[in-house]
Amino acid sequence: MELKDKLDLLKEEALTKISEAADLPMLDQVRVAYLGKKGPITEVLRGMKDLSAEERPVVGSMANEIRDAIAVSIEARKGVLEMEKINRDLANEAIDVTLPGNPVPEGQSHVLTQIMEEIEDLFIGMGYQIIEGPEVEEDSYNFERMNLPKNHPARDMQDTFYITDEVLLRTHTSPVQARTMDTHDFSKGPLKMISPGKVYRRDSDDATHSHQFHQIEGLVISKGVTMADLKGTLEVFAKKLFGAEREIRLRPSYFPFTEPSVEVDVSCFKCGGKGCNVCKHTGWIEILGAGMVHPNVLEMSGIDAAEYSGFAFGLGPDRVAMLKYAIDDIRHFYQNDVRFLSQFKVKE
Repeated sequence: MELKDKLDLLKEEALTKISEAADLPMLDQVRVAYLGKKGPITEVLRGMKDLSAEERPVVGSMANEIRDAIAVSIEARKGVLEMEKINRDLANEAIDVTLPGNPVPEGQSHVLTQIMEEIEDLFIGMGYQIIEGPEVEEDSYNFERMNLPKNHPARDMQDTFYITDEVLLRTHTSPVQARTMDTHDFSKGPLKMISPGKVYRRDSDDATHSHQFHQIEGLVISKGVTMADLKGTLEVFAKKLFGAEREIRLRPSYFPFTEPSVEVDVSCFKCGGKGCNVCKHTGWIEILGAGMVHPNVLEMSGIDAAEYSGFAFGLGPDRVAMLKYAIDDIRHFYQNDVRFLSQFKVKE
């Protein structure tokens, strides 16, 4: 058989097998079989050495044309097979968009954030502003403006993280009140504010103490403010946070920045005042400190203490959360254990 005839036969065989290839692997086998280095076309070309000088260019040109025709046919068939595969995959992997999706787990606010937001909402409803301030504070605002001059013995009540002699990590949020009193325009109305935030003290961490915790301090200054106003405000707070049946009592105490000063107790929400392990069988639970703003504090802010008066109070959201949810170790709040934190669902 002449080489020309052999090449024509190879072309017909190759094109037939290409058209019959049912998938991409079969098509690749055809490509290797006919166009590979050991394929029949290559073998035909090796036999050209036995041809005459006149026949070689004719057979060589024909072999190249047939090889190109097979390659073009393979590429065309490859495109068809790839599209068929895509269509099959789409049919097999079709998604019913009408089916309900899988629920995505949602995060929630930390229990302390929930408590603080609940307290903030309560006081916003009573006409208070929420004002925040720096956590790195000047000694003058943290202590001196709170009626605690240098070397005052009451400074020992608060072990402090000092950065320099005059700069420290605030031990309470009271400096925010001092800064606000400096700028408040009383001709536009009374000052009613709460200052929530983190505070720092050099406590050894244990079940009831932490070197970092939270405070919310409140301040009201106007003309004619009395202790009765303070008691009424705290009664509303206690009933809202701990239940409508709760009662409060005020016990004399001492704070350098208030005079008179009181500790505030709420009737036990577990036993109703009968006595239990939560209230140490007293029927009462201490929740915060408060008092009438000391005249010295007012005067240092340029407020006439003979004309204006006010009350202040401070509470710890960490302690409120421990009491409200019967949590026995403050460290649970900061260990980021999802099993613990997920118990406190956000109220709708």
